[in-house]
Formats: sequence, structure tokens, C-alpha cells
Amino acid sequence: MTTLKSILSASVLTLACTWAHAQDMKVAYHVNSGIDTAATVLGNVRNHLNADPSAKIVVVTHGAGIEFLLDGAKDSKGREFTGSVSELVAKGVQFRVCNNTLSSRKIDPSKVLMDAKIVPSGVSEVARLQSKEGFVYLKP
Repeated sequence: MTTLKSILSASVLTLACTWAHAQDMKVAYHVNSGIDTAATVLGNVRNHLNADPSAKIVVVTHGAGIEFLLDGAKDSKGREFTGSVSELVAKGVQFRVCNNTLSSRKIDPSKVLMDAKIVPSGVSEVARLQSKEGFVYLKP
């Protein structure tokens, strides 16, 4: 009986590991810090994709975190973020911008990069991705 239990346990464990490995990792990066940290966040996302190219990554921004996704935004060296964002979008990364932030700061939605999607609320989007779609939460 013990041998049968061991075999069944090993089989269940093997199936669980196989299923988990077969599932693509889904990760929500939560960004609410200013433009000074945007290059680091984008670097983290690049590194993540280098380690796991099949990962599904969504970068959700609100508050000061939206700044790098606005037209003309530049890093401390004067480089625009548009190219880096477009490069990551081409690899399947999605960027989402909080409409509550746009409204409260009176920013015209047309100022948001075309590669980003506007969502009603950044924080509710993070919660939705975690609770409804099984995304892992990362706060760089």
C-alpha cells in the first residue's frame, strides 16, 4: 500500500510540475514612481524577457509612474522613452496608463504614447490582473 501511495504521490507531483511549467508566466509590473526610475523599470522588464521570453508582461502605471509613457518624455540623459517602449511592445509587453491620473492631473489622453492603453484605474487594473487573470505582482 505504501508503494502505491508513493507512486501516486510521485505521479501527481510530476503532473503538477508539468502543468505549471507549461503555463506561461504572467507578470504585472506596478509602476507609480517618477520618471527617474523608468529606465530601471524598463531594464527590469528587458532582463525578465531575456530570462523568460515567453513571459506575458503588463506594465501598469498610475500617479507619477505614467510620466515615461507621455509623448516627449526623456530620461536623465535626454533620451526619449518611445523607442524603448516600442521595442518592448514588439516583444509582447503591454503598457497601461491610469485614466484617473490623467484626469486628476488634467493631461490630455492624446499625450499618452500610442503603444500604451488607457485603463480606468491603475490600481484596480493591478488588482484585476492578480485576482481575475492570475498575474504575479512585481513592484520594481
